[in-house]
Amino acid sequence: MLARPARPASVLLALLERPVGLCLLLTERAAHLKDHAGQISLPGGRLAPGETPAAAALREAHEEVGLLPDSVSVLGTLDSLLTGTGFAVTPVVGVVTDPKFVPVPDPREVAAVFELPVELVLHPTGLTVGYFERHGVRLKTYELHHDRFRIWGATAAILQDFREVLLDEGPN
Repeated sequence: MLARPARPASVLLALLERPVGLCLLLTERAAHLKDHAGQISLPGGRLAPGETPAAAALREAHEEVGLLPDSVSVLGTLDSLLTGTGFAVTPVVGVVTDPKFVPVPDPREVAAVFELPVELVLHPTGLTVGYFERHGVRLKTYELHHDRFRIWGATAAILQDFREVLLDEGPN
């Protein structure tokens, strides 16, 4: 149980139409950051007071990779995920409507940007399942490898939820 309320945050599952098919935009966080340095993540961050998850995800995507909020058609949200670091992350799904969009990473926050084909997320062996123990509790974890990138933790869990929604495999 958390000693304090979860901090609200959101991320953007930005869908891009590419010659290889639909892709998701992911970032490698800069190594000097206080939280989750060097990890693979979806663009996003904390909500400002009074901000909606969609507004925060779009704002953060603009700050991190130069994606203009007007270039994204928001489709909806996935269930929020409570992270082990105390964030309640709401994934926002949106389609990038600008076919010429090229990400420009802000080096203060982002070391690299890459596109993950949705096909890999949907493939039966794309996301692997593992388990670990924390404070006497057995927890499930997901992982996906693409090129030199290891996607794990909250980002992989969000991709698994996205996969279940697309394939209608969820528990409900």
